[in-house]
Amino acid sequence: MPYVNIRITREGGTTAEQKAALIGGVTDLLRDVLDKNPATTFVVIDEVELENWGVGGLPVADYRRTQAPPA
Repeated sequence: MPYVNIRITREGGTTAEQKAALIGGVTDLLRDVLDKNPATTFVVIDEVELENWGVGGLPVADYRRTQAPPA
């Protein structure tokens, strides 16, 4: 019984259709690669506020600024 947790930042408004595509795609991948039963595959999507997410030791907004190409 696979359980997959997808965490994304809550910004830009991920649509219900995009979430459905993630759920379907992950379920299909587990079926195709590991022969897991889709009926017992659980996929949960958590949307995390941007200020609660960090990468590279920085809040993600600050990290993105360091990665932006010079203007």
